[in-house]
Amino acid sequence: MKPIKIAAAVLNQTPLDWDGNQRHIIAAIAEARAQGAVLLCLPELCICGYGCEDMFHAPGVHDMSLRVLEEIIPESRGIITCVGLPLMHHNALFNTVAILADGELLGFVAKQNLAGDGIHYEPRWFKAWPAGRHARVDPSVDGSGREVPIGDVLFTIGGVKIGVEICEDAWVAQRPGAQLARRGVDVILNPSASHFAFGKIDVRRRFVLEGSRAFGVSYLYANQLGNEAGRAIYDGGALIASTGKLLATGPRFGFRDVYVTSAVIDIDATRMIQARTGSFRPDVDDDAADSAGITAKFDYPEAALEPAAAAAGEVPEWETSTHIKEEEFTRAEALGLFDYLRKSRSRGFVISLSGGADSSACAVLVAMMVRLATKEIGDGFVEKLSAGETGALAGLADVKELTARLLTCVYQKTRNSSATTENAARGVAEAIGARFMVFDVDGLVEGYRELVEAGIGRQLDWTRDDVTLQNIQARARAPSIWMLANIENALLLSTSNRSEAAVGYATMDGDTAGGLSPIAGIDKAFLRQWLRWMEKQGPHGLVPVGLAALAAVNRQAPTAELRPAAARQTDEDDLMPYELLDAIERAAVRDKLMPLDVFQQMRAAFPQYGVSELGRWIERFFTLWCRNQWKRERYAPSFHLDDENLDPKTWCRFPILSGGYRRELDELRARLEELETEK
Repeated sequence: MKPIKIAAAVLNQTPLDWDGNQRHIIAAIAEARAQGAVLLCLPELCICGYGCEDMFHAPGVHDMSLRVLEEIIPESRGIITCVGLPLMHHNALFNTVAILADGELLGFVAKQNLAGDGIHYEPRWFKAWPAGRHARVDPSVDGSGREVPIGDVLFTIGGVKIGVEICEDAWVAQRPGAQLARRGVDVILNPSASHFAFGKIDVRRRFVLEGSRAFGVSYLYANQLGNEAGRAIYDGGALIASTGKLLATGPRFGFRDVYVTSAVIDIDATRMIQARTGSFRPDVDDDAADSAGITAKFDYPEAALEPAAAAAGEVPEWETSTHIKEEEFTRAEALGLFDYLRKSRSRGFVISLSGGADSSACAVLVAMMVRLATKEIGDGFVEKLSAGETGALAGLADVKELTARLLTCVYQKTRNSSATTENAARGVAEAIGARFMVFDVDGLVEGYRELVEAGIGRQLDWTRDDVTLQNIQARARAPSIWMLANIENALLLSTSNRSEAAVGYATMDGDTAGGLSPIAGIDKAFLRQWLRWMEKQGPHGLVPVGLAALAAVNRQAPTAELRPAAARQTDEDDLMPYELLDAIERAAVRDKLMPLDVFQQMRAAFPQYGVSELGRWIERFFTLWCRNQWKRERYAPSFHLDDENLDPKTWCRFPILSGGYRRELDELRARLEELETEK
């Protein structure tokens, strides 16, 4: 029996925040040591931050990463540590991890499979290291240090063989872990920067468990945490498994900077698993293996096998909820908002609260940020925000007091606004504790109308100028809400959702105004579902349960309230049923189907609608989608939540100018005519 304790850390890092990132790394090493761990895995590129973007091309970033590494090396006395950074070799930049042991740098492992799809652009900055190849590199900034191995390297430290798969390496079919297993590895480390997406944690658990089982090893997974660089949210969730058994899981969506998760593994037990496995085919060419590895001395203290270790693999109760998507959405948004607030050094949020679903959802998410964060870190909530210059929060402990200080909501009415939406807005603001104001902007709207009418020499009317008269109301609300945000040094939240973004159902410089658009990555149908859940239940563990004030929002039909009341305007009358719109969007944008294919799919999925009706709505979607790409290019940054994001900066690129599916829509119309004739 050779039991040792190993640990994985998740860190909330920030690109190019050298001091903050170093502080978190050193704190994680200290915590792992305090827990009795002798091996610690830290996240991918944690020294400089994963989201440095094109700053990875800056020589100064490479030099500073190495300087910080030199400062971290002495902290590794008595512990083996894996820490990530970019490294130049032969005029190419590699995504690497440094292996430190007992105050010494042993070498670097380079990533073999780069993430280049979805929100990832690693091939833009890094080169993929070829499997089975290794070299030597001098990692000192001035080039005067000793050379150490780099590449596909195996480390034998104190008799324990340690290999590395870096994030994407574990997601591909030909995993480096398979070759590491043939070389007799005991432990595989996976330093990652795996962004959050709905349900993605299940995939991670599977490849960690399956990797540990199939390779007959112990597997250590460390991830990033928080809103690192603005758009992607990292949920943390360290994982430790051994020979197909989950030994420990770390928390997800936490509000602390550092979480260390540890477990005891038995090296002799994993070796015997490999020995008993008939399919295990070791690489017996010792000379070849030694040339691609390094051996170092290390004294392992024997860890006591903890009887409760098996229970550590249990997931939190909220993760077993039947409303897991609602839970993940709430917690991801809360953490994303919290980090964006403090890292942008803003002093709160401002929302133009219409009393409708979208703006109410944004306001409630800010309230959930306060509740979830204070529930976990208590006074640390105020301390972390005060460090981000969020103003005078000292002495505030009650969640409603904190919410009032951090969130200002303004209902901006015109003659077309109703008492229903004003009362709904007021009710939500009061229920969550936000500051609430009412601005009457009708005079501003009329002033603009009179100004333009005098210029063009005619009166504007709803028959000829419908869109113009709607848009000026939305735009007239922007200056005052921006003014309030400036006064409070706060961040203005834009409240547009993904369904609206798909068809451009938003007024540029009106309801799209803002520095951050937290719900632009989520569809309207889910938002309405989430609001009903929030009304009745809400996130697990929060008291009181539910938010009854949302009933006034949930019973309304979504409406922009920009036409006169007699018009009885609703969003779905202007567009189409949201459930259908979202289905068309997924088929057309996510699945890249052409109009006729989308029609066939929608005809089967929505038999309640007629052929001509479906055809009209599908044509409307494709036309508006093409026409409004320029709007999506101008939206405020949004959070990435799944692979249905429309953000052209991180996920879905589409030309601003295009042919507009003319031929494809002609084919759809021809098919509709055939179907009408068949009747």
